[in-house]
Amino acid sequence: MKLLCSPASPYSSKVRMAAHFLDIEIDAIRVDTNTGPAILVNNNPLGKIPTLLTDDGASIFDSVVIMHYFDRLTKGRLYPSKKGKRTDAEVLEALCDGICDCLLTIVYERRFREEEKVHQPWIDRQWKKVTAGLAHLGAKPPKLGKKLNGGHFALAATLDYLDLRFKDQWEADHAPLVDWLAQFEKKFPAHRELKASA
Repeated sequence: MKLLCSPASPYSSKVRMAAHFLDIEIDAIRVDTNTGPAILVNNNPLGKIPTLLTDDGASIFDSVVIMHYFDRLTKGRLYPSKKGKRTDAEVLEALCDGICDCLLTIVYERRFREEEKVHQPWIDRQWKKVTAGLAHLGAKPPKLGKKLNGGHFALAATLDYLDLRFKDQWEADHAPLVDWLAQFEKKFPAHRELKASA
């Protein structure tokens, strides 16, 4: 299978970590969404990443759908089987993806607008959502337990993206999450290797 992705994308990172954890072989193909390459737009009309191309010719997107596809492919290895715990994992993933949505909005606002047209109140509003989400997570960091799940990979990808684009802007106020990521790396040693190869 091929994964159309970007090394900086937290949604791509989440999927790549999950695939490694599940021993699913994927060929990660880097694409630039800004140029709209044919391999991407021909397989995803939205031109968004990640997009998974299966061996039987199917195109699967977005990251949540890919994660659930992986879960079905491995007969439930990515999400808990108990309903309550599965819901917790899915809500964790949704929260982390929502935080990433806000972070990307900030990045794009600064990257694609001329400096004098950047709307700071809009950035502030997004950052307020980010810090609220992080505070919620830090108040009771998700338990890693015996088995990692999709929510854990989403959180790790979110913290990695913060480290990449917002370094030294969040860590001091969210120490429990810094500690959580260190514990996650002990449970998933491949994290550092995947992060370095991104």
